[in-house]
Amino acid sequence: MTPGDVADAARLVGFGLQPKLLPARDVEYAELVRRHREDPGFARIADAVAAGLGLVVLEVSPRAGMAVAAGEDSVFAVRMGDYARRAASDAGDRFLHGLAHLAAAALAFPRPEDLADDGYIGRITVNGVDAFVRQACRRLEERADETGENTDPASDAPGLEAAWRVYTRRTATGATKDARRLAGSTTGIIGKALAFLVDSGFLQRTGDESGGTYRTTARYQLQVRDMAGSAAMAELLDLGVVPVTDGTASLLPAAASDDGADLVADAGLPFHTSA
Repeated sequence: MTPGDVADAARLVGFGLQPKLLPARDVEYAELVRRHREDPGFARIADAVAAGLGLVVLEVSPRAGMAVAAGEDSVFAVRMGDYARRAASDAGDRFLHGLAHLAAAALAFPRPEDLADDGYIGRITVNGVDAFVRQACRRLEERADETGENTDPASDAPGLEAAWRVYTRRTATGATKDARRLAGSTTGIIGKALAFLVDSGFLQRTGDESGGTYRTTARYQLQVRDMAGSAAMAELLDLGVVPVTDGTASLLPAAASDDGADLVADAGLPFHTSA
Protein backbone atom coordinates (compact mmCIF):
# COMPACT_ATOMS: atom_id res chain seq x y z
CA MET A 1 0.00 0.00 0.00
CA THR A 2 1.22 3.47 -0.88
CA PRO A 3 0.60 6.82 0.85
CA GLY A 4 -1.93 7.47 -1.90
CA ASP A 5 -3.83 4.33 -0.91
CA VAL A 6 -3.92 5.48 2.72
CA ALA A 7 -5.19 8.87 1.58
CA ASP A 8 -7.96 7.14 -0.42
CA ALA A 9 -8.87 5.04 2.61
CA ALA A 10 -9.08 8.16 4.76
CA ARG A 11 -11.23 9.81 2.09
CA LEU A 12 -13.63 6.85 2.22
CA VAL A 13 -13.95 7.26 5.99
CA GLY A 14 -14.54 10.96 5.42
CA PHE A 15 -17.40 10.13 3.07
CA GLY A 16 -18.81 7.80 5.72
CA LEU A 17 -18.88 10.67 8.19
CA GLN A 18 -21.27 12.60 5.92
CA PRO A 19 -24.51 10.91 7.01
CA LYS A 20 -26.75 12.13 4.19
CA LEU A 21 -24.32 11.29 1.39
CA LEU A 22 -24.84 8.01 -0.48
CA PRO A 23 -22.57 6.34 -3.06
CA ALA A 24 -25.31 6.68 -5.67
CA ARG A 25 -24.92 10.45 -5.47
CA ASP A 26 -21.13 10.64 -5.70
CA VAL A 27 -18.98 8.84 -8.27
CA GLU A 28 -15.80 8.93 -6.17
CA TYR A 29 -17.60 7.62 -3.11
CA ALA A 30 -19.11 4.76 -5.15
CA GLU A 31 -15.68 3.85 -6.53
CA LEU A 32 -14.11 3.79 -3.06
CA VAL A 33 -16.94 1.62 -1.75
CA ARG A 34 -16.39 -0.78 -4.67
CA ARG A 35 -12.67 -0.88 -3.93
CA HIS A 36 -13.29 -1.61 -0.23
CA ARG A 37 -15.50 -4.55 -1.17
CA GLU A 38 -13.15 -6.00 -3.77
CA ASP A 39 -9.67 -5.21 -2.38
CA PRO A 40 -9.03 -6.81 1.05
CA GLY A 41 -5.80 -4.85 1.54
CA PHE A 42 -7.52 -1.54 0.94
CA ALA A 43 -10.42 -2.60 3.18
CA ARG A 44 -8.00 -3.33 6.05
CA ILE A 45 -6.41 0.10 5.70
CA ALA A 46 -9.78 1.89 5.62
CA ASP A 47 -11.05 -0.06 8.62
CA ALA A 48 -7.82 0.75 10.50
CA VAL A 49 -8.24 4.46 9.75
CA ALA A 50 -11.80 4.28 11.08
CA ALA A 51 -10.69 2.41 14.19
CA GLY A 52 -8.01 5.02 14.84
CA LEU A 53 -10.72 7.67 14.89
CA GLY A 54 -12.79 5.67 17.38
CA LEU A 55 -15.28 4.53 14.76
CA VAL A 56 -16.87 1.11 14.33
CA VAL A 57 -17.56 0.11 10.72
CA LEU A 58 -21.07 -1.35 10.58
CA GLU A 59 -21.24 -1.95 6.84
CA VAL A 60 -19.67 -0.87 3.57
CA SER A 61 -22.12 -1.28 0.70
CA PRO A 62 -23.71 0.59 -2.20
CA ARG A 63 -26.95 0.97 -0.22
CA ALA A 64 -25.45 2.45 2.95
CA GLY A 65 -22.01 3.65 1.91
CA MET A 66 -19.48 3.36 4.70
CA ALA A 67 -21.79 3.25 7.71
CA VAL A 68 -19.92 3.93 10.92
CA ALA A 69 -20.85 4.30 14.58
CA ALA A 70 -18.82 6.38 16.98
CA GLY A 71 -17.40 4.68 20.06
CA GLU A 72 -17.88 6.32 23.45
CA ASP A 73 -14.36 7.76 23.43
CA SER A 74 -14.43 8.95 19.83
CA VAL A 75 -14.28 12.66 19.12
CA PHE A 76 -17.24 12.10 16.81
CA ALA A 77 -19.43 10.87 19.68
CA VAL A 78 -19.68 14.40 21.03
CA ARG A 79 -22.44 15.26 18.58
CA MET A 80 -24.99 13.16 20.41
CA GLY A 81 -23.82 14.59 23.72
CA ASP A 82 -24.21 18.06 22.28
CA TYR A 83 -27.74 17.14 21.21
CA ALA A 84 -28.58 16.04 24.76
CA ARG A 85 -27.26 19.28 26.22
CA ARG A 86 -29.14 21.39 23.69
CA ALA A 87 -32.32 19.34 23.95
CA ALA A 88 -33.03 19.97 27.61
CA SER A 89 -31.43 21.37 30.72
CA ASP A 90 -33.63 19.39 33.11
CA ALA A 91 -32.48 15.85 33.88
CA GLY A 92 -36.03 14.53 33.56
CA ASP A 93 -36.39 16.05 30.11
CA ARG A 94 -33.09 14.52 29.00
CA PHE A 95 -34.42 11.14 30.11
CA LEU A 96 -37.56 11.68 28.05
CA HIS A 97 -35.47 12.58 25.00
CA GLY A 98 -33.63 9.29 25.44
CA LEU A 99 -36.94 7.46 25.71
CA ALA A 100 -38.12 9.13 22.49
CA HIS A 101 -35.07 7.81 20.63
CA LEU A 102 -35.53 4.33 22.08
CA ALA A 103 -39.23 4.26 21.18
CA ALA A 104 -38.59 5.49 17.64
CA ALA A 105 -36.12 2.66 17.06
CA ALA A 106 -38.44 0.02 18.54
CA LEU A 107 -41.41 1.24 16.51
CA ALA A 108 -39.46 1.56 13.26
CA PHE A 109 -38.23 -2.06 13.45
CA PRO A 110 -40.62 -3.95 15.77
CA ARG A 111 -39.77 -7.47 14.56
CA PRO A 112 -36.43 -9.27 14.32
CA GLU A 113 -37.09 -10.03 10.65
CA ASP A 114 -37.51 -6.30 9.96
CA LEU A 115 -33.96 -5.69 11.14
CA ALA A 116 -32.66 -8.68 9.21
CA ASP A 117 -34.28 -7.66 5.91
CA ASP A 118 -32.05 -5.19 4.06
CA GLY A 119 -35.02 -4.16 1.92
CA TYR A 120 -37.30 -3.31 4.85
CA ILE A 121 -38.28 0.34 5.28
CA GLY A 122 -39.84 1.38 8.58
CA ARG A 123 -42.29 4.28 8.75
CA ILE A 124 -43.04 6.27 11.87
CA THR A 125 -44.83 9.46 12.84
CA VAL A 126 -44.41 11.89 15.71
CA ASN A 127 -47.93 11.23 17.00
CA GLY A 128 -47.53 7.50 16.48
CA VAL A 129 -44.37 7.37 18.60
CA ASP A 130 -46.13 9.39 21.31
CA ALA A 131 -49.13 7.04 21.32
CA PHE A 132 -46.79 4.04 21.40
CA VAL A 133 -44.94 5.37 24.46
CA ARG A 134 -48.22 6.17 26.24
CA GLN A 135 -49.40 2.61 25.62
CA ALA A 136 -46.10 1.37 27.05
CA CYS A 137 -46.62 3.62 30.07
CA ARG A 138 -50.05 2.07 30.65
CA ARG A 139 -48.49 -1.39 30.54
CA LEU A 140 -45.87 -0.32 33.08
CA GLU A 141 -48.55 1.10 35.35
CA GLU A 142 -50.60 -2.09 35.09
CA ARG A 143 -47.52 -4.16 35.90
CA ALA A 144 -46.75 -1.98 38.91
CA ASP A 145 -50.36 -2.32 40.13
CA GLU A 146 -50.22 -6.09 39.80
CA THR A 147 -47.05 -6.33 41.86
CA GLY A 148 -48.11 -3.76 44.43
CA GLU A 149 -45.30 -1.43 43.43
CA ASN A 150 -47.39 1.44 42.13
CA THR A 151 -45.50 4.18 43.91
CA ASP A 152 -43.51 7.10 42.61
CA PRO A 153 -40.05 5.86 41.66
CA ALA A 154 -37.00 7.86 42.54
CA SER A 155 -36.08 10.36 39.84
CA ASP A 156 -32.72 8.68 39.31
CA ALA A 157 -34.05 5.11 39.26
CA PRO A 158 -32.87 3.09 36.26
CA GLY A 159 -35.02 1.42 33.65
CA LEU A 160 -38.41 2.22 32.19
CA GLU A 161 -40.25 1.98 35.51
CA ALA A 162 -38.81 5.38 36.42
CA ALA A 163 -40.13 6.97 33.23
CA TRP A 164 -43.81 6.15 32.96
CA ARG A 165 -45.11 8.62 35.54
CA VAL A 166 -42.91 11.41 34.22
CA TYR A 167 -44.10 10.82 30.66
CA THR A 168 -47.82 10.47 31.40
CA ARG A 169 -47.81 13.66 33.46
CA ARG A 170 -46.37 15.64 30.58
CA THR A 171 -48.84 17.21 28.13
CA ALA A 172 -48.88 15.57 24.71
CA THR A 173 -49.04 18.75 22.70
CA GLY A 174 -49.67 22.20 24.11
CA ALA A 175 -48.84 25.21 21.99
CA THR A 176 -47.11 28.57 22.10
CA LYS A 177 -48.92 31.80 21.30
CA ASP A 178 -48.08 31.39 17.62
CA ALA A 179 -49.43 27.79 17.60
CA ARG A 180 -46.04 26.09 17.56
CA ARG A 181 -45.69 22.82 19.45
CA LEU A 182 -44.30 23.27 22.95
CA ALA A 183 -40.71 22.05 23.10
CA GLY A 184 -41.36 20.48 26.50
CA SER A 185 -44.49 18.58 25.41
CA THR A 186 -44.04 14.91 24.60
CA THR A 187 -44.69 15.43 20.89
CA GLY A 188 -42.31 18.40 20.98
CA ILE A 189 -39.61 16.17 22.47
CA ILE A 190 -40.28 13.43 19.92
CA GLY A 191 -40.28 15.94 17.06
CA LYS A 192 -36.87 17.21 18.12
CA ALA A 193 -35.52 13.65 18.43
CA LEU A 194 -36.76 12.69 14.95
CA ALA A 195 -35.40 15.92 13.45
CA PHE A 196 -32.00 15.01 14.90
CA LEU A 197 -32.25 11.59 13.27
CA VAL A 198 -33.00 13.26 9.94
CA ASP A 199 -29.93 15.49 10.31
CA SER A 200 -27.89 12.37 11.11
CA GLY A 201 -29.00 10.57 7.96
CA PHE A 202 -31.05 7.99 9.86
CA LEU A 203 -34.53 9.12 8.81
CA GLN A 204 -36.05 10.95 5.85
CA ARG A 205 -39.04 13.23 6.39
CA THR A 206 -41.85 12.34 4.00
CA GLY A 207 -44.76 14.56 5.08
CA ASP A 208 -46.46 16.64 7.73
CA GLU A 209 -49.31 14.29 8.61
CA SER A 210 -49.66 13.04 12.20
CA GLY A 211 -47.19 15.56 13.50
CA GLY A 212 -44.59 14.62 10.88
CA THR A 213 -44.05 11.37 8.97
CA TYR A 214 -40.68 9.70 8.41
CA ARG A 215 -39.13 6.69 6.70
CA THR A 216 -36.02 4.84 7.80
CA THR A 217 -32.70 4.66 5.93
CA ALA A 218 -30.23 1.81 5.58
CA ARG A 219 -27.89 3.65 7.95
CA TYR A 220 -30.56 3.75 10.67
CA GLN A 221 -31.31 0.05 10.24
CA LEU A 222 -27.64 -0.72 10.82
CA GLN A 223 -27.53 1.49 13.90
CA VAL A 224 -30.63 -0.15 15.38
CA ARG A 225 -29.18 -3.61 14.69
CA ASP A 226 -26.18 -2.52 16.70
CA MET A 227 -28.33 -1.48 19.69
CA ALA A 228 -31.02 -4.17 19.42
CA GLY A 229 -29.49 -6.24 22.20
CA SER A 230 -29.53 -3.41 24.73
CA ALA A 231 -31.38 -3.98 27.98
CA ALA A 232 -33.54 -0.89 27.48
CA MET A 233 -34.68 -2.00 24.02
CA ALA A 234 -35.45 -5.49 25.27
CA GLU A 235 -37.39 -4.10 28.23
CA LEU A 236 -39.50 -1.88 25.99
CA LEU A 237 -40.32 -4.65 23.52
CA ASP A 238 -41.04 -7.10 26.34
CA LEU A 239 -44.00 -4.94 27.38
CA GLY A 240 -45.86 -6.39 24.41
CA VAL A 241 -47.09 -3.08 23.01
CA VAL A 242 -45.46 -4.13 19.75
CA PRO A 243 -45.45 -7.95 19.83
CA VAL A 244 -42.49 -9.31 17.91
CA THR A 245 -42.90 -13.06 18.32
CA ASP A 246 -44.96 -14.30 15.37
CA GLY A 247 -44.22 -11.63 12.78
CA THR A 248 -47.91 -10.80 12.23
CA ALA A 249 -48.82 -8.43 15.05
CA SER A 250 -49.31 -4.71 15.08
CA LEU A 251 -49.61 -2.17 17.83
CA LEU A 252 -52.20 -3.47 20.24
CA PRO A 253 -55.43 -1.50 20.64
CA ALA A 254 -56.21 0.17 23.94
CA ALA A 255 -58.09 -1.93 26.48
CA ALA A 256 -61.87 -1.85 26.17
CA SER A 257 -62.16 0.05 29.45
CA ASP A 258 -59.72 2.68 28.28
CA ASP A 259 -61.38 5.82 26.94
CA GLY A 260 -58.23 6.74 25.05
CA ALA A 261 -58.21 10.23 26.48
CA ASP A 262 -54.44 10.37 26.68
CA LEU A 263 -53.85 9.23 23.10
CA VAL A 264 -52.99 11.84 20.52
CA ALA A 265 -55.71 12.37 17.94
CA ASP A 266 -54.87 10.98 14.49
CA ALA A 267 -51.83 9.19 15.86
CA GLY A 268 -51.25 7.50 12.54
CA LEU A 269 -49.99 4.29 14.09
CA PRO A 270 -48.19 2.08 11.56
CA PHE A 271 -49.43 -1.49 11.33
CA HIS A 272 -47.04 -4.28 10.39
CA THR A 273 -48.61 -7.45 9.04
CA SER A 274 -47.50 -10.42 7.05
CA ALA A 275 -49.57 -9.30 4.07
